Amino acid sequence: MNAELAALKGALDRQREHVLGILDGLSDENLRRPVLPSGWSCLGLVRHLTMDVERFWFPGVIAGDPDVAGQLAAGAEAHWSVPEGMTAGKVFDGYRAAIARADAVLATAAPEQEPAAWPVEIWPVWRLPDVRHVLLHVIVEVACHCGHLDAARELIDGTTWLGGSPYAD
Repeated sequence: MNAELAALKGALDRQREHVLGILDGLSDENLRRPVLPSGWSCLGLVRHLTMDVERFWFPGVIAGDPDVAGQLAAGAEAHWSVPEGMTAGKVFDGYRAAIARADAVLATAAPEQEPAAWPVEIWPVWRLPDVRHVLLHVIVEVACHCGHLDAARELIDGTTWLGGSPYAD
């Protein structure tokens, strides 16, 4: 992997760790409980990150896997909820598997490489020009959702990420 992509992937990895770290220790009930008026749950947000971020942007957009891109674009709103019968463990396993697949796509990518596919049905005018910009977009999106998870976790039981952050001294 190119040094630039390795540095960007390192930043993304820290955000991915934040997602898992801030949710560590929550009960199944609390993972599924909506705490904000919009109604999403922490587990639903992890499912969104799995489907609409890790799977969509890396195998779907960068690698151009038509099965992934088409499937995801068709059901993005539904990805904010956890299918009935899906355990929290399965949601987290799915997230980790999607990360591994995304990392495999990144391992063969170059920063200036154009996306192999673009969802014009979603964004007919807007387009990210290359892998570098896709990765920067994903870092920002995951970091934003980490903030959402931080707020939800603090509302649930008062826990904050500051004590678990690799940046805390």
